Amino acid sequence: MQDLPSSDQKNYPYTKNNKIIRSISGQESNGVRKKERQLRLFAHIFDSVNEGIIVLDADKTMLFINSAFSTITGYSATDLIGKNLNLLNLGWIDNVFSHDTWRRIDEIGRWQGEVVGRRKNNESYAECLSISTIKNELGEASYYIGVFSDISERKAAEERVAYVVRHDPLTNLPNGLLLQDRLVQAIYQAGRENHKVAVMCLDLDHFKVVNDMLGHFVGDKLLQEISRRISSVFRASDTVSRRGGDEFVIILPDLKAVDAAAVIAAKLINVISDLCLIDGNEIKITTSIGISIFPEDGYDENSLIKYADAAMYHAKKNGRNNYQFFTNEMNQLALERMSIERKLRHALERQEFCLHYQPQVDLRSGHIIGVEALLRWNNLETGMIPPGLFIPIAEENGLIIPIGEWVLREACRQNSEWRMLGLPEITMAVNLSAVQFRQNNFGEMIQSILCEYDLDPSGLELEITEGVVMHNAEVSIALLLELKAMRLKLSVDDFGTGYSSLSYLKRFPIDKLKIDQSFVHDIDVDSDDAVIVSTIINMARTLKLKVIAEGVETAEQLSFLKHQGCDEIQGYYFSKPVPPEKISRLLASGHETNSQWSYELK
Repeated sequence: MQDLPSSDQKNYPYTKNNKIIRSISGQESNGVRKKERQLRLFAHIFDSVNEGIIVLDADKTMLFINSAFSTITGYSATDLIGKNLNLLNLGWIDNVFSHDTWRRIDEIGRWQGEVVGRRKNNESYAECLSISTIKNELGEASYYIGVFSDISERKAAEERVAYVVRHDPLTNLPNGLLLQDRLVQAIYQAGRENHKVAVMCLDLDHFKVVNDMLGHFVGDKLLQEISRRISSVFRASDTVSRRGGDEFVIILPDLKAVDAAAVIAAKLINVISDLCLIDGNEIKITTSIGISIFPEDGYDENSLIKYADAAMYHAKKNGRNNYQFFTNEMNQLALERMSIERKLRHALERQEFCLHYQPQVDLRSGHIIGVEALLRWNNLETGMIPPGLFIPIAEENGLIIPIGEWVLREACRQNSEWRMLGLPEITMAVNLSAVQFRQNNFGEMIQSILCEYDLDPSGLELEITEGVVMHNAEVSIALLLELKAMRLKLSVDDFGTGYSSLSYLKRFPIDKLKIDQSFVHDIDVDSDDAVIVSTIINMARTLKLKVIAEGVETAEQLSFLKHQGCDEIQGYYFSKPVPPEKISRLLASGHETNSQWSYELK
């Protein structure tokens, strides 16, 4: 609009019959210009905001869009102005914007929510949209104003965060949180459709040994490979999750028969046990699997996971590398195990542990040449708890490290005390678990204990099971050489129960083989056991190693071992494990008669 000439901007009243009819003034012209400036300002504001703005009339005909609308959608004003919204694929015309939704907008006057928009190039995006109405004097909607923003990046970020929260970062498998949600859904669906749901708890056998020997980096790569193998067995509708460490939980929804879970468990055992090659290391690992079934074993997610977990521990007790279904008996065992674990965590600080000692006797002279330190636990609440119950639990939860150190300290202290009392010098034999054997700075700890109690290294014998030394034999040889350099005595415990290779056995810097009591028990009646024991003794003699047989209980067993040339025996035939004061009296009573030592056993 052009401005009026200055001569036309004066005020001239127009009269008729001496009455002022109207006034043509500059004030009115200023008002028009002010409104024009306001319109230009509003237009500038609309084009400056980042939100897209669209104005529709009552028939949904598009009257106005701003620049942000074009930037977000790719549509220009030419594309849209004068056209009806219902004729375009903007993403608003879906179930959200049904006839009922528009009717509600007319009634309430506004609507807000998240919808999926669609750009001109047909690309979809997430948008936050609000629609409000402008009504006429009759209360009818005359115009609709839509304001929206592109929230695609925010939604993508939220999805990334949600994924991280609900998935394991190492394997990208669902974690416990997502597992819980899916199991609740599976149980609900199975209840409605009268199906079964199987829950499997899977734990890798002796995985800690891999971490201890090869490091956590290799352990993590092994977990990733095992995760891939597990996932390859299941359907898309199943859920494979990692609960943490080397534990996995699997949901099988829509299960028609219990046998199907057994078939899948068998497949898992086979696929996991195949040899893994990780960074040049050949690793063979097995798994133990526990299975619970809805609705037979439980009706809620927590019970099913707990019972599958109990069944898994039952599988481990049955030799590992197998699967077990849950039973009520297993549930009782699981509760007992949890009780023991809880009490075990406080046993050291409450000084509930003690050591008993079982004599080891030289067969030729009858002389007590050593004792084996055996851990005993006298719990303040329940009394004596058998080692077979609590030691496996301590090994699994890591408590064997502080407990094992206490055993070493107490055993060395006791042997030093006996020597200071002037009793015959004997060797103290102490069992090592796999976790202790691979413990960092184990040699330094042993050296420190020996110095603390001023005990000569030859007074300590470390017993390592055959299975432990054969697991990654090259690493074991290096560790044994380090211990041998300290002048410690070394023996292989439970010999005959593992799969020793003679090529490795002759390289181990050991002093003694200990024949497992399972072979000794029937040597006088079982020809196979007799042959095994005889073979071990002959092999040890060839390798210039001592042999001790444990579990000797009868005169017949003793006679057979003497005849075969066994060096030492240990067992109830001579003495059961006894407290230290009884060993003191036993050692003090020793005397030699006709070149044979005798003791007063009381």
